Amino acid sequence: MKKILFILLSITATFAFSQTRGIRIGYIDMEYILEKVPSYAEANNQLELKAQKWKQEIEIKKNEITKLKEALKVEKPLLTKELIEEREEEISFLEKELLDFQEKKFGAQGDLIVQKSTIVKPIQDQVFTAIQDIAEKKKYDFIFDRSSDLTMLFAKQQHDISDLVIRTILRSEKREELTKKQLKAQEAQEAKEDMLDENPDLAERQKKLDEKKAAREKMLEERRLAREKLIEERKQAAADKRKKLEEEKENKKSGTEIENENIEESAGDQKITDDTSSEDKSEAEISAEEKRAQIQEERKRKLEERKKAIEEKKQKAIEAREAAKKAKEENNNNSEENENQ
Repeated sequence: MKKILFILLSITATFAFSQTRGIRIGYIDMEYILEKVPSYAEANNQLELKAQKWKQEIEIKKNEITKLKEALKVEKPLLTKELIEEREEEISFLEKELLDFQEKKFGAQGDLIVQKSTIVKPIQDQVFTAIQDIAEKKKYDFIFDRSSDLTMLFAKQQHDISDLVIRTILRSEKREELTKKQLKAQEAQEAKEDMLDENPDLAERQKKLDEKKAAREKMLEERRLAREKLIEERKQAAADKRKKLEEEKENKKSGTEIENENIEESAGDQKITDDTSSEDKSEAEISAEEKRAQIQEERKRKLEERKKAIEEKKQKAIEAREAAKKAKEENNNNSEENENQ
């Protein structure tokens, strides 16, 4: 209560002293900041692993004591008074040892609290240094910690500078690893971020510009992918065309050879039929006519397939030209929109 009264009196005194300008008040959330600082998170994880190991040791000791108690309960009727007292003293000693171990590791002054304070202290020093720099640079009169004993019943989000403190700490850590050129670029980025923090309207406008930029980059990427797809389709169509031409050439060559063979076979058949009877000659002529009919049917089928392939090729070429024309028109329209903007 005295602490709160002191703070209120300090605010009142400062207000009376600085009537010529408004009082700037900010607050932080130390717990939130600690969670976001990588060095603290890593050290805290290591400490949690130690705590888990200590808990496992405690469980092992508890199980040993439980086993001794159960064994004594079973064997008690068979033991002398002196042995019973000796066992009970041993159990009491182990129980006291367990309590001492728990107090040493998890007590108010135990290793867990001490080591947690050890890893928190450097981060807290960084936070206090960052707060002093921010308060001096941005002219803050008061900066409170909402996770402390001070009770804050209400606070506007715009007065929360926790993220600004985190950025300041991370900037300090990064500066040690940057070159002069990178440091200059980092300072420019920091100045931009600070300006956006000071002006919420400007931050909102910057957010909209970033969204437009992202949408434009997405559109350009989609166009690039469409162009690459079109080029790939054209390459595939050209490869298919070459393949079809080679197949047609090979089929034509094979068809000529078959025709020559058929002619030779027909001549041989004719010669044979001259030496045979009239009945055999008639049967040979019928067989030759059937072969010629098959050859003609095969030629007709190949011509139909060739016509079909030519029609499909023409259709693909028309579709490719239409797609290219459409893409070109969309590109021109978008260019005109960008120029108008």
